[in-house]
Amino acid sequence: MRAKRVAKKNQAALLGVAFDAEDGQRRITRGKNFVLAGGSQETHAVMQETAIKVNEQLDRRGKRLEEVSLGELRDMVHKAVE
Repeated sequence: MRAKRVAKKNQAALLGVAFDAEDGQRRITRGKNFVLAGGSQETHAVMQETAIKVNEQLDRRGKRLEEVSLGELRDMVHKAVE
């Protein structure tokens, strides 16, 4: 008997990694569509803000991360850091 094939749903997430922490702190933030690790307090805060703003743009567009093209995502990230 053959097992039924179940269509896998595409998934996507943003991964932010920074290496400029010199204070010995381990910073990890998980959220909707993103995981952020490392960085100084300032760098980590910038990554958090960027990820949150990208998610806000996705919500306004009524899209999920896995539905946007690489070009659209690049534009959203550029807008988020302006």
